[in-house]
Amino acid sequence: MVTLKRFLQSVGFPLVDRLIRPSKTITPKSLLIVRLDAIGDYILFRNFIEILKRSERYSGYSITLLGNAAWKELAEKLDGEFIDHFMWIERDKFAKNLLYRYRSLRQIASRGYETVISPAYSRRLFFSDNVVKLVSAREKIGSRGDGAGMTTRQKRISDAYYTKLIDARSVPLFEFDRNREFFENLLEAAPDIPRPSIRLQQKVLPARLPRKYALLFIGGSERFRKWDIENVAALGGYLRQRYGYEIVVSGAKSDREDALKFKNRYKGRYTDLVGRTSLAELLGVIDGASLMVSNESSAPHLAVALGIPDIFVISNGNHFGRFIPYPDAMAPNYHPIFPPEIDVSPHRYREMCDRYGPGSTLDINAVSVDTVIKTIDEILRVKYDDAVPSHNTPDPNAGNAYDE
Repeated sequence: MVTLKRFLQSVGFPLVDRLIRPSKTITPKSLLIVRLDAIGDYILFRNFIEILKRSERYSGYSITLLGNAAWKELAEKLDGEFIDHFMWIERDKFAKNLLYRYRSLRQIASRGYETVISPAYSRRLFFSDNVVKLVSAREKIGSRGDGAGMTTRQKRISDAYYTKLIDARSVPLFEFDRNREFFENLLEAAPDIPRPSIRLQQKVLPARLPRKYALLFIGGSERFRKWDIENVAALGGYLRQRYGYEIVVSGAKSDREDALKFKNRYKGRYTDLVGRTSLAELLGVIDGASLMVSNESSAPHLAVALGIPDIFVISNGNHFGRFIPYPDAMAPNYHPIFPPEIDVSPHRYREMCDRYGPGSTLDINAVSVDTVIKTIDEILRVKYDDAVPSHNTPDPNAGNAYDE
Protein backbone atom coordinates (compact mmCIF):
# COMPACT_ATOMS: atom_id res chain seq x y z
CA MET A 1 0.00 0.00 0.00
CA VAL A 2 1.29 3.44 -0.92
CA THR A 3 1.43 5.64 2.17
CA LEU A 4 0.11 9.19 2.16
CA LYS A 5 3.63 10.51 2.68
CA ARG A 6 4.98 8.62 -0.33
CA PHE A 7 2.02 9.71 -2.46
CA LEU A 8 2.53 13.36 -1.56
CA GLN A 9 6.26 13.23 -2.25
CA SER A 10 6.01 11.31 -5.51
CA VAL A 11 2.82 12.82 -6.97
CA GLY A 12 1.40 15.72 -4.93
CA PHE A 13 4.53 17.82 -4.38
CA PRO A 14 5.77 17.61 -8.02
CA LEU A 15 2.29 18.63 -9.17
CA VAL A 16 2.32 21.67 -6.87
CA ASP A 17 5.82 22.59 -8.09
CA ARG A 18 4.64 22.63 -11.71
CA LEU A 19 1.87 25.07 -10.81
CA ILE A 20 4.28 27.64 -9.30
CA ARG A 21 5.34 30.50 -11.56
CA PRO A 22 8.48 32.07 -10.05
CA SER A 23 8.98 35.80 -10.43
CA LYS A 24 11.16 36.83 -13.36
CA THR A 25 12.12 40.06 -11.62
CA ILE A 26 15.19 40.07 -9.40
CA THR A 27 15.16 42.72 -6.66
CA PRO A 28 18.64 44.28 -6.40
CA LYS A 29 20.54 43.86 -3.11
CA SER A 30 17.99 41.46 -1.70
CA LEU A 31 18.74 38.35 0.33
CA LEU A 32 16.46 35.48 1.32
CA ILE A 33 17.47 33.24 4.25
CA VAL A 34 15.66 29.89 4.37
CA ARG A 35 15.57 28.27 7.81
CA LEU A 36 12.68 25.89 8.47
CA ASP A 37 13.90 23.71 11.35
CA ALA A 38 12.96 23.67 15.03
CA ILE A 39 13.24 26.26 17.82
CA GLY A 40 16.53 24.91 19.17
CA ASP A 41 18.08 25.03 15.68
CA TYR A 42 16.99 28.65 15.36
CA ILE A 43 18.58 29.60 18.71
CA LEU A 44 21.89 28.05 17.61
CA PHE A 45 21.71 29.94 14.30
CA ARG A 46 20.18 33.35 15.00
CA ASN A 47 23.28 35.23 16.20
CA PHE A 48 24.81 34.84 12.75
CA ILE A 49 22.02 36.92 11.20
CA GLU A 50 23.57 40.05 12.71
CA ILE A 51 26.99 39.00 11.40
CA LEU A 52 25.50 38.58 7.93
CA LYS A 53 23.69 41.94 8.09
CA ARG A 54 26.84 43.80 9.16
CA SER A 55 29.21 41.99 6.81
CA GLU A 56 30.99 43.84 4.05
CA ARG A 57 29.54 41.44 1.51
CA TYR A 58 25.85 41.93 2.42
CA SER A 59 25.87 45.39 3.99
CA GLY A 60 22.96 47.37 2.62
CA TYR A 61 21.00 44.28 1.53
CA SER A 62 17.33 43.93 2.35
CA ILE A 63 17.07 40.63 4.26
CA THR A 64 13.98 38.40 4.22
CA LEU A 65 13.80 35.45 6.59
CA LEU A 66 11.63 32.47 5.68
CA GLY A 67 11.19 30.58 8.92
CA ASN A 68 9.28 27.94 10.83
CA ALA A 69 6.15 29.52 12.33
CA ALA A 70 6.92 27.66 15.59
CA TRP A 71 9.52 30.33 16.44
CA LYS A 72 7.79 33.33 14.81
CA GLU A 73 7.25 35.17 18.10
CA LEU A 74 10.89 34.76 19.15
CA ALA A 75 12.37 35.85 15.84
CA GLU A 76 10.20 38.93 15.47
CA LYS A 77 10.99 39.95 19.05
CA LEU A 78 14.73 39.22 18.98
CA ASP A 79 15.82 39.81 15.40
CA GLY A 80 13.49 42.46 13.99
CA GLU A 81 16.33 45.00 13.84
CA PHE A 82 18.28 42.79 11.41
CA ILE A 83 15.45 41.30 9.33
CA ASP A 84 13.54 43.57 6.95
CA HIS A 85 10.81 41.08 6.06
CA PHE A 86 9.54 37.84 7.60
CA MET A 87 7.67 34.98 5.95
CA TRP A 88 6.43 31.94 7.86
CA ILE A 89 5.61 28.32 7.12
CA GLU A 90 3.69 25.93 9.36
CA ARG A 91 5.75 22.80 8.81
CA ASP A 92 3.06 20.18 9.43
CA LYS A 93 0.60 21.84 7.06
CA PHE A 94 3.34 22.40 4.49
CA ALA A 95 4.10 18.65 4.59
CA LYS A 96 0.50 17.39 4.49
CA ASN A 97 -1.83 19.98 2.97
CA LEU A 98 -1.34 20.48 -0.78
CA LEU A 99 -3.45 23.64 -0.94
CA TYR A 100 -1.51 25.23 1.91
CA ARG A 101 1.76 24.16 0.29
CA TYR A 102 0.72 25.66 -3.05
CA ARG A 103 -0.33 28.97 -1.50
CA SER A 104 2.87 29.18 0.56
CA LEU A 105 5.18 28.43 -2.36
CA ARG A 106 3.29 30.83 -4.63
CA GLN A 107 3.79 33.63 -2.11
CA ILE A 108 7.46 32.77 -1.53
CA ALA A 109 8.23 32.56 -5.26
CA SER A 110 6.37 35.78 -6.10
CA ARG A 111 9.56 37.75 -5.51
CA GLY A 112 13.04 37.22 -6.98
CA TYR A 113 16.20 37.74 -4.91
CA GLU A 114 19.76 38.54 -5.70
CA THR A 115 20.88 35.83 -3.28
CA VAL A 116 19.20 32.91 -1.49
CA ILE A 117 21.01 31.29 1.45
CA SER A 118 19.98 27.98 3.04
CA PRO A 119 22.50 27.36 5.88
CA ALA A 120 21.08 24.12 7.35
CA TYR A 121 23.64 21.31 7.50
CA SER A 122 20.95 18.62 7.31
CA ARG A 123 18.98 19.87 4.34
CA ARG A 124 15.43 18.68 3.73
CA LEU A 125 14.49 17.91 0.12
CA PHE A 126 10.80 18.73 0.47
CA PHE A 127 11.30 21.76 2.71
CA SER A 128 14.30 24.10 2.31
CA ASP A 129 15.61 22.56 -0.92
CA ASN A 130 12.16 22.67 -2.49
CA VAL A 131 11.97 26.40 -1.75
CA VAL A 132 15.44 27.05 -3.15
CA LYS A 133 14.48 25.24 -6.36
CA LEU A 134 11.40 27.39 -6.96
CA VAL A 135 12.65 30.87 -5.97
CA SER A 136 14.31 32.99 -8.65
CA ALA A 137 17.78 34.22 -7.65
CA ARG A 138 21.10 35.00 -9.29
CA GLU A 139 22.93 33.08 -6.57
CA LYS A 140 21.70 30.16 -4.47
CA ILE A 141 24.01 29.14 -1.62
CA GLY A 142 23.65 26.14 0.66
CA SER A 143 25.65 23.77 2.82
CA ARG A 144 27.04 20.67 1.18
CA GLY A 145 25.54 19.00 4.24
CA ASP A 146 25.41 15.45 5.50
CA GLY A 147 22.69 14.06 3.25
CA ALA A 148 20.66 12.88 6.24
CA GLY A 149 17.05 12.16 5.34
CA MET A 150 17.77 11.88 1.60
CA THR A 151 18.86 9.11 -0.71
CA THR A 152 22.10 9.55 -2.66
CA ARG A 153 20.06 10.17 -5.80
CA GLN A 154 17.85 12.76 -4.11
CA LYS A 155 20.88 14.61 -2.78
CA ARG A 156 22.51 14.65 -6.20
CA ILE A 157 19.33 16.15 -7.66
CA SER A 158 18.88 18.75 -4.92
CA ASP A 159 22.56 19.75 -4.96
CA ALA A 160 21.89 20.97 -8.50
CA TYR A 161 19.34 23.49 -7.18
CA TYR A 162 22.23 25.53 -5.78
CA THR A 163 24.81 27.63 -7.60
CA LYS A 164 27.26 27.20 -4.71
CA LEU A 165 27.61 24.65 -1.92
CA ILE A 166 29.68 25.55 1.15
CA ASP A 167 31.96 22.72 2.23
CA ALA A 168 31.48 21.23 5.70
CA ARG A 169 33.93 19.08 7.61
CA SER A 170 32.88 15.45 7.89
CA VAL A 171 33.58 15.31 11.63
CA PRO A 172 31.17 15.70 14.54
CA LEU A 173 30.57 19.36 15.34
CA PHE A 174 28.27 20.99 17.85
CA GLU A 175 25.50 22.74 15.89
CA PHE A 176 26.51 26.28 16.87
CA ASP A 177 30.03 25.55 15.62
CA ARG A 178 28.55 24.04 12.44
CA ASN A 179 26.74 27.31 11.80
CA ARG A 180 29.94 29.21 12.54
CA GLU A 181 31.76 27.05 9.99
CA PHE A 182 29.16 27.84 7.32
CA PHE A 183 29.25 31.61 7.81
CA GLU A 184 33.02 31.71 8.17
CA ASN A 185 33.38 29.99 4.79
CA LEU A 186 30.64 32.10 3.24
CA LEU A 187 31.97 35.48 4.43
CA GLU A 188 35.66 34.47 4.43
CA ALA A 189 35.97 35.90 7.93
CA ALA A 190 35.73 34.28 11.35
CA PRO A 191 32.58 35.44 13.23
CA ASP A 192 33.51 36.70 16.68
CA ILE A 193 30.71 34.95 18.59
CA PRO A 194 31.83 32.64 21.41
CA ARG A 195 28.38 31.19 22.15
CA PRO A 196 24.68 31.70 21.44
CA SER A 197 23.34 34.74 23.26
CA ILE A 198 20.04 36.51 23.78
CA ARG A 199 19.86 40.12 24.95
CA LEU A 200 16.49 40.80 26.52
CA GLN A 201 15.57 44.44 26.13
CA GLN A 202 12.42 43.97 28.18
CA LYS A 203 11.35 40.98 30.24
CA VAL A 204 7.75 39.85 29.85
CA LEU A 205 6.41 37.62 32.63
CA PRO A 206 3.13 35.67 32.84
CA ALA A 207 2.81 36.12 36.60
CA ARG A 208 4.69 37.24 39.67
CA LEU A 209 7.47 34.75 40.26
CA PRO A 210 9.44 33.84 43.39
CA ARG A 211 12.75 35.59 44.08
CA LYS A 212 14.79 32.38 44.06
CA TYR A 213 13.41 29.50 42.06
CA ALA A 214 14.38 26.30 40.29
CA LEU A 215 12.67 25.90 36.92
CA LEU A 216 11.59 22.38 36.00
CA PHE A 217 10.87 22.19 32.26
CA ILE A 218 8.87 19.04 31.54
CA GLY A 219 8.35 19.51 27.79
CA GLY A 220 9.87 17.56 24.94
CA SER A 221 9.09 17.13 21.26
CA GLU A 222 8.68 13.35 21.61
CA ARG A 223 7.78 11.02 24.48
CA PHE A 224 11.14 9.20 24.43
CA ARG A 225 12.83 12.52 25.24
CA LYS A 226 10.75 13.16 28.40
CA TRP A 227 11.90 12.06 31.85
CA ASP A 228 9.19 10.42 33.92
CA ILE A 229 7.06 13.00 35.73
CA GLU A 230 7.32 11.07 39.02
CA ASN A 231 11.07 11.61 38.86
CA VAL A 232 10.56 15.31 38.22
CA ALA A 233 8.26 15.61 41.25
CA ALA A 234 10.75 13.80 43.49
CA LEU A 235 13.57 16.04 42.29
CA GLY A 236 11.49 19.17 42.84
CA GLY A 237 10.88 18.13 46.44
CA TYR A 238 14.60 17.62 47.00
CA LEU A 239 15.56 20.99 45.50
CA ARG A 240 13.07 22.76 47.75
CA GLN A 241 13.99 20.92 50.95
CA ARG A 242 17.76 20.81 50.45
CA TYR A 243 18.45 24.15 48.79
CA GLY A 244 15.45 26.29 49.61
CA TYR A 245 14.41 26.85 46.01
CA GLU A 246 10.84 27.70 45.20
CA ILE A 247 9.65 25.46 42.37
CA VAL A 248 8.33 26.66 39.01
CA VAL A 249 7.15 24.09 36.45
CA SER A 250 6.93 24.93 32.76
CA GLY A 251 6.14 23.24 29.45
CA ALA A 252 3.84 23.44 26.43
CA LYS A 253 0.06 23.05 26.26
CA SER A 254 0.63 19.47 25.11
CA ASP A 255 2.28 18.80 28.49
CA ARG A 256 -0.83 19.58 30.56
CA GLU A 257 -1.51 15.89 31.27
CA ASP A 258 1.98 15.58 32.72
CA ALA A 259 1.39 18.79 34.67
CA LEU A 260 -1.63 17.19 36.34
CA LYS A 261 0.46 14.13 37.22
CA PHE A 262 3.05 16.44 38.76
CA LYS A 263 0.34 18.14 40.82
CA ASN A 264 -0.78 14.78 42.17
CA ARG A 265 2.76 13.68 43.03
CA TYR A 266 4.40 16.84 44.34
CA LYS A 267 3.76 17.72 47.97
CA GLY A 268 4.20 21.42 48.54
CA ARG A 269 3.85 24.87 47.07
CA TYR A 270 4.88 25.52 43.46
CA THR A 271 4.02 27.67 40.46
CA ASP A 272 2.45 25.88 37.49
CA LEU A 273 3.17 27.61 34.16
CA VAL A 274 2.70 24.58 31.91
CA GLY A 275 0.87 25.70 28.78
CA ARG A 276 0.39 29.17 30.26
CA THR A 277 3.23 31.12 28.66
CA SER A 278 3.98 32.54 25.25
CA LEU A 279 7.52 32.09 23.94
CA ALA A 280 8.31 35.68 24.89
CA GLU A 281 7.09 35.02 28.43
CA LEU A 282 9.05 31.78 28.59
CA LEU A 283 12.21 33.79 27.93
CA GLY A 284 11.47 35.89 31.00
CA VAL A 285 10.71 32.81 33.13
CA ILE A 286 13.97 31.12 32.12
CA ASP A 287 15.98 34.30 32.54
CA GLY A 288 14.85 34.67 36.15
CA ALA A 289 15.66 31.11 37.21
CA SER A 290 18.54 30.39 39.57
CA LEU A 291 18.69 26.80 38.35
CA MET A 292 16.98 24.84 35.60
CA VAL A 293 16.37 21.12 35.12
CA SER A 294 15.03 20.14 31.72
CA ASN A 295 14.64 17.40 29.20
CA GLU A 296 16.81 17.90 26.12
CA SER A 297 14.59 20.29 24.17
CA SER A 298 14.62 23.89 22.99
CA ALA A 299 14.44 25.22 26.58
CA PRO A 300 18.08 24.48 27.56
CA HIS A 301 19.28 26.24 24.39
CA LEU A 302 17.30 29.31 25.45
CA ALA A 303 18.79 29.00 28.95
CA VAL A 304 22.36 28.88 27.63
CA ALA A 305 21.72 31.89 25.39
CA LEU A 306 20.27 33.81 28.34
CA GLY A 307 23.21 32.81 30.56
CA ILE A 308 21.35 31.53 33.63
CA PRO A 309 23.60 30.14 36.41
CA ASP A 310 23.07 26.36 36.21
CA ILE A 311 21.36 24.19 33.60
CA PHE A 312 20.93 20.44 34.15
CA VAL A 313 19.77 18.57 31.06
CA ILE A 314 18.48 15.00 31.13
CA SER A 315 18.89 13.21 27.81
CA ASN A 316 18.92 9.73 26.30
CA GLY A 317 21.83 10.87 24.13
CA ASN A 318 19.82 11.56 20.98
CA HIS A 319 21.95 13.52 18.46
CA PHE A 320 24.96 13.27 20.76
CA GLY A 321 27.76 15.58 19.63
CA ARG A 322 25.52 17.81 17.56
CA PHE A 323 22.95 19.27 19.96
CA ILE A 324 24.21 17.84 23.26
CA PRO A 325 26.50 18.27 25.14
CA TYR A 326 27.63 21.87 24.76
CA PRO A 327 31.40 22.26 24.58
CA ASP A 328 32.69 23.10 28.08
CA ALA A 329 34.32 26.34 26.94
CA MET A 330 31.08 27.51 25.32
CA ALA A 331 28.74 26.81 28.25
CA PRO A 332 30.39 25.79 31.54
CA ASN A 333 26.98 26.24 33.22
CA TYR A 334 25.45 23.42 31.10
CA HIS A 335 25.47 19.99 32.75
CA PRO A 336 24.16 17.03 30.71
CA ILE A 337 23.06 13.82 32.44
CA PHE A 338 22.88 10.62 30.37
CA PRO A 339 22.03 6.93 30.84
CA PRO A 340 25.03 4.88 32.04
CA GLU A 341 25.73 3.54 28.51
CA ILE A 342 26.98 6.98 27.46
CA ASP A 343 30.56 7.74 28.43
CA VAL A 344 31.38 11.44 28.06
CA SER A 345 35.12 11.04 28.69
CA PRO A 346 37.24 12.72 25.97
CA HIS A 347 38.79 9.49 24.68
CA ARG A 348 35.33 8.03 23.93
CA TYR A 349 33.67 11.21 22.63
CA ARG A 350 33.98 10.32 18.93
CA GLU A 351 32.70 6.81 19.60
CA MET A 352 29.62 8.25 21.34
CA CYS A 353 29.06 10.68 18.45
CA ASP A 354 29.17 7.86 15.92
CA ARG A 355 26.89 5.64 17.99
CA TYR A 356 24.27 8.12 19.21
CA GLY A 357 24.67 11.10 16.86
CA PRO A 358 22.23 9.71 14.27
CA GLY A 359 19.74 8.89 17.03
CA SER A 360 19.40 7.03 20.32
CA THR A 361 17.00 4.35 21.50
CA LEU A 362 18.29 4.38 25.09
CA ASP A 363 15.69 4.73 27.83
CA ILE A 364 15.84 8.25 29.31
CA ASN A 365 14.44 6.83 32.55
CA ALA A 366 17.63 4.84 33.00
CA VAL A 367 18.76 8.18 34.45
CA SER A 368 17.77 7.83 38.09
CA VAL A 369 16.66 10.55 40.47
CA ASP A 370 19.69 9.75 42.63
CA THR A 371 22.01 10.31 39.65
CA VAL A 372 20.51 13.73 38.96
CA ILE A 373 20.65 14.69 42.64
CA LYS A 374 24.28 13.59 42.86
CA THR A 375 25.18 15.67 39.79
CA ILE A 376 23.42 18.76 41.13
CA ASP A 377 25.00 18.38 44.58
CA GLU A 378 28.49 18.02 43.08
CA ILE A 379 28.11 21.13 40.90
CA LEU A 380 26.59 23.32 43.60
CA ARG A 381 29.08 22.18 46.25
CA VAL A 382 32.01 23.16 44.05
CA LYS A 383 30.39 26.36 42.85
CA TYR A 384 29.43 27.64 46.26
CA ASP A 385 32.50 26.45 48.17
CA ASP A 386 30.70 23.85 50.27
CA ALA A 387 28.35 26.44 51.71
CA VAL A 388 25.42 24.83 53.50
CA PRO A 389 22.20 26.12 51.92
CA SER A 390 19.13 27.03 53.86
CA HIS A 391 16.43 24.40 54.36
CA ASN A 392 12.87 25.47 53.70
CA THR A 393 10.49 22.61 54.34
CA PRO A 394 7.52 22.92 51.95
CA ASP A 395 4.06 23.34 53.37
CA PRO A 396 2.05 20.42 51.91
CA ASN A 397 -1.18 22.36 52.37
CA ALA A 398 -0.03 25.49 50.57
CA GLY A 399 -1.20 24.36 47.15
CA ASN A 400 0.31 25.89 44.01
CA ALA A 401 0.22 29.35 42.56
CA TYR A 402 -2.08 28.36 39.73
CA ASP A 403 -4.54 26.03 41.45
CA GLU A 404 -7.66 25.61 39.40
